[in-house]
Amino acid sequence: MSKDIIVVGSGLAGMACASYLAKNNHSVTVIEKNSTYGGRLQSISKNGYTFDSGPSWYWMPDIFDSFFADFGKSTSDFYDLKRINPGYRVYFGDDDTFDLEEDLILLKNRLDDLEEGAGDSLQKYLDDAKEKYNVAVQKFMYKPSLSPLEYIKSDLIKRIGRLNLFRPISKHIRDHFSDPKIIQMLEFPSLLLGAKPSDTPALYSIMNYADIVLGTWYPSGGIRSVAKAVYEVARSVGVNFVFDSPIDEILLQGKKVKGVMATGNSYNGDIVVANADYHHVEQKMLPKKFRNYSESYWSNRTMSPSALLFYVGLNNKIEIPHHALFFDTDFNQHAKDIYDHPKWPESPLFYTSCTSKSDPNVAPESGETLFILIPVATNLIDKEETRKKYFDQVISRMELLTKQKIADHIEFYESYGHKNFISDFNSFQGNAYGLANTLFQTAFLKPKIKNKKISNLYYTGQLTVPGPGMPPALVSGKVVADQVMSDIK
Repeated sequence: MSKDIIVVGSGLAGMACASYLAKNNHSVTVIEKNSTYGGRLQSISKNGYTFDSGPSWYWMPDIFDSFFADFGKSTSDFYDLKRINPGYRVYFGDDDTFDLEEDLILLKNRLDDLEEGAGDSLQKYLDDAKEKYNVAVQKFMYKPSLSPLEYIKSDLIKRIGRLNLFRPISKHIRDHFSDPKIIQMLEFPSLLLGAKPSDTPALYSIMNYADIVLGTWYPSGGIRSVAKAVYEVARSVGVNFVFDSPIDEILLQGKKVKGVMATGNSYNGDIVVANADYHHVEQKMLPKKFRNYSESYWSNRTMSPSALLFYVGLNNKIEIPHHALFFDTDFNQHAKDIYDHPKWPESPLFYTSCTSKSDPNVAPESGETLFILIPVATNLIDKEETRKKYFDQVISRMELLTKQKIADHIEFYESYGHKNFISDFNSFQGNAYGLANTLFQTAFLKPKIKNKKISNLYYTGQLTVPGPGMPPALVSGKVVADQVMSDIK
């Protein structure tokens, strides 16, 4: 039976969910508060420079391939992929760098230079991570996680021990390596996952497998091309989009949703799927008695970091790879400043993306596009003078470590922080990546994809299963669409 379905928000999860529902002959309308689709996958263009303003890592290409294949398409129908080599460079200090080579044999040889036998240890570590990756993707990732009973099946129980859910990744890495540089490189994805390595399950070594084995890629036209591709898929199966329409209220009739109110206009629907910020939807759009979770529940969640971002147009070429990590300060102290005692860090680690190294179309011929990201705690006071202080600091450190002038060649820069995440995406506490992937915020312990008190209200996106990131967002859309269709039947 065909249903009228409203999807609130056009992030990847919302568009993916809408696409699967429309493919199955439902009438789907996506209502978006902003002027365009894509959620955090936006771009900024100025003076001939184009920046991806949100996500900048393209990992797990198999998940994207799977999504497009579900609609009779291939990734290459929408954009070309280029594997980046090195995947990234780490700056540990003056004249102290390490390139994460895409050639695994070369990478293992280089690790042996840091620690005897580290190459063989890496192979064992990756073999273990590959098994976890395959189990996670094939057996766990696509589950709705409405109940722990979903995981109590013989084929899952015998594999669950291999996932190392109860062992922190910090210890798991140290079982294989002792060199501090190798440990930091393998721990760094946990910061993107939203928790200290000591609080992140060893399951997430799958991110190292995705990084080192599956590779770091760049889609032609930048990450915005991914949003455009998913939007084109949605449009091709008949999804309707309404932009510039913030949702004021989810309309109820008894214990059922009957539609939404957006900028004074009502949209009726048999089912509503919320791809907007989960906390915002519940606390601002629903009466208290119909919320899944209280304000105290949210205040006790461990959130992933926020981020202070800079988009810098340079009128001169610089020697730096596409992706770079600046680990010239204390990794552990920065993690404490995010999670243990949230505050603005004194000397933060930071990350840069220079997409003009892989795509000459994003900058003038003699220039570079430079994107800078500093992970910071959520819920901080975000002032312009604070942003300027950190911008000056990271540029100075970049000049010191890369031994070249950068400040003299800045044509312009723009910043983005907590206030922007909140105004653009209603992001809870200004977070950038959703909930931290701690043990007690994994799988069925994440916020549920169904409202427990309203039978036809669902949630998709980074604050529910399977979690933050572009590939999980696509999976989240599919999981929720499958649940909606199952419930309809």
